[in-house]
Amino acid sequence: MKGQLTVGSLFSGIGGLDLGLERAGMKVIWQSEIDPYACRVLAKHWPEVENHGNIKHIQWGNVVRPDIICGGYPCQPFSTAGKRAGEADERHLWPYVRDAISHLRPRYAILENVRGHLSLGGTTVIGELAAIGYDAEWRVISAASVGANHRRDRIFIVAYPNGGRLKERLPEAESDSRPCSSGQRFGSDVADTTGRVDVRWDRLGGEDRRQVFGWDNYERGTSGHAVGEWWQVEPRMGRVADGVSARVDRLRGLGNAVVPQVAETVGRLVVAHWEGL
Repeated sequence: MKGQLTVGSLFSGIGGLDLGLERAGMKVIWQSEIDPYACRVLAKHWPEVENHGNIKHIQWGNVVRPDIICGGYPCQPFSTAGKRAGEADERHLWPYVRDAISHLRPRYAILENVRGHLSLGGTTVIGELAAIGYDAEWRVISAASVGANHRRDRIFIVAYPNGGRLKERLPEAESDSRPCSSGQRFGSDVADTTGRVDVRWDRLGGEDRRQVFGWDNYERGTSGHAVGEWWQVEPRMGRVADGVSARVDRLRGLGNAVVPQVAETVGRLVVAHWEGL
């Protein structure tokens, strides 16, 4: 059995990606976050892990090379809820992620963003990954597909060095990009108006890709579910809570965070691939 995969976390937030990947068997060895509240959360739950702070100021030659770089770079430039200014948005920080991957050359990169990234900026990311020597796969995964009571569609990109032994193991992907659906309908307690498990295999720009990872549909209540039992329906909650410390910061942190169960699902696929090499 191979050793434990190590993770360098960018835009760590309150640690949703980090928590999910550690549940999948990985170990976070450094983080990068600047939000004061999020930094306090990270310091509490990962007290031994160094926070390198602002990604714009990190000197990558002084950073320990991890097996995996993960990060949900800011979504505001691409989100359909905003102005979609793309590269013109001052919050467009993808180039710093690209530089980190280029300098540190991890075995994998696990990247997350909003679904709107498929139609704005996504092709640039895939192209620039290719330019620095990385192949990539991507899929939109909803929180509902791993048992949550809401959709929260997010694109996950998994990149890995191209060529050599890894490339020889790539089976051909299906010939179309239509959504994969398990046919499992959700009940009225789930905020998914289509009633569909939304895990899909997308190709940016219509380009055919090869599939390395066993992307799968995670059906409701299946015994082989990667993240355990189907989530129970949460009770109805009011919008006002008295006496909750740092309520606004907590809500913002949760709103920006990656659902750990989704990160764990992707992480388990990566670990399985790594152990199979």
